[in-house]
Amino acid sequence: MLRARPLLTSGGAKLSRMSLTIGIVGLPNVGKSTMFNALTRNNVLAENYPFATIEPNTGVVPLPDKRLPVLAELVHTEKIVPATVTFVDIAGIVKGASEGEGLGNKFLANIREADAICEVVRAFEDDDIVHVNGHVDPADDIDTINTELILADLQTIDNALPKLEKDLRGKKIEPSYMEAVQKAKEILESGRTIDQAAQAGEIDKNDIADLHLLTAKPFIYVFNVDDAELTNEEFKKKLADSVAPAPAIFLNAQFEAELTELDEADAREMLEDAGLSESGLDQLARVGFDILGLQTFLTAGEKEVRAWQIHKGWTAPQAAGVIHTDFEKGFIKAEVVSYDDFVAADGSMAKIKEEGKLRLEGKDYVMQDGDITEFKFNVSKG
Repeated sequence: MLRARPLLTSGGAKLSRMSLTIGIVGLPNVGKSTMFNALTRNNVLAENYPFATIEPNTGVVPLPDKRLPVLAELVHTEKIVPATVTFVDIAGIVKGASEGEGLGNKFLANIREADAICEVVRAFEDDDIVHVNGHVDPADDIDTINTELILADLQTIDNALPKLEKDLRGKKIEPSYMEAVQKAKEILESGRTIDQAAQAGEIDKNDIADLHLLTAKPFIYVFNVDDAELTNEEFKKKLADSVAPAPAIFLNAQFEAELTELDEADAREMLEDAGLSESGLDQLARVGFDILGLQTFLTAGEKEVRAWQIHKGWTAPQAAGVIHTDFEKGFIKAEVVSYDDFVAADGSMAKIKEEGKLRLEGKDYVMQDGDITEFKFNVSKG
């Protein structure tokens, strides 16, 4: 079976794991906690009150991957370990959050380390659920949230500038770095996010990465809609266009919550009845994965079938390092078979080899999504 197998193991190496973290932000009462509950099947406090979510709620959810149960059946194992996505749900942002309104800055600090921001926007009408601004207006809500994130980033830059100016005088940093920071400040002061400016080619995010600016992260917009709006293509196009080129996902958070209570067959039937091909939450995990340029490779053996998360464009040794640091250090080669070829051969390694489908790849090989891989490595005991 294709799994990671050492030729010689050493004692004190570290396991290496990657995990995609998405920070969930939004105004109060937009359905954030309902969506988070559905994602993680947790019952965090989903109250109709602006600061019901005080502490950050973190949930680790599996990335949907239909290939894993197929592989598990072929290699006769019941243990499946999918790639994971970590969601951090923070309390609703209100106007003035960047100045501490509603303890705003503490909440913003909790998502500073996230890889992407999921902005939940209310697009449904419900007189029983109060809107913090008194009316439902998705564009206005987006502007409120983005303004607070921009103001928080400006505060980060203003706090950093005195030390940066001192370091510049002491020649501890390059003038080009200071120029990039000033450019970022100008962009934010114009009311735009760093992500928007980067997509327009005005700034390179890598130049200011160590500032961990919130608006430099990729944005995903989730519009929480009602059942009628979910199938209204014209309505959805208008909202999607308003946030483009950032991706937009449309879901009914209450519907998603009900979906998670069902078994797989009933959930599929409920989706089909609603005219949907996949749940909004599965879309969110998939889009989050894609926006960050991630993919998975697979290992399959009698002990387990597992999906490993890597960045697109990574080489075989880099991928090996995600499993274990020793695997990258002492990488020799990778035995690779595509998922389709593995399934076509019914998981028979003899058949795969006979048909010439098993490839030996070296250190320059660029991993492909769905590669089923066994790494060979050699690390001397030191």
